[in-house]
Amino acid sequence: TLDELFESLTLVQTHKIQNFPIVLFGSEHWSGLVDWLRNNLVTNGLILPADMDIFHVTDDPEDAVSYIHAHTRYKRHPTAT
Repeated sequence: TLDELFESLTLVQTHKIQNFPIVLFGSEHWSGLVDWLRNNLVTNGLILPADMDIFHVTDDPEDAVSYIHAHTRYKRHPTAT
């Protein structure tokens, strides 16, 4: 939901939780919201331009996976021998 999206964005933005990849899939679907954030919140100084980098918008499943992999820390677990 939008409530959960904005709660996640706010918690990451304010460093209340560890940053994690937030992918918005479907650029046409999300374009109105992203434009509103940029044209109203960023322009009026209510959020920083860098805050727009907290999430990633894509239409490509491979791009979404690449973004998640690039922004996720993997811990290697020793394998049993």
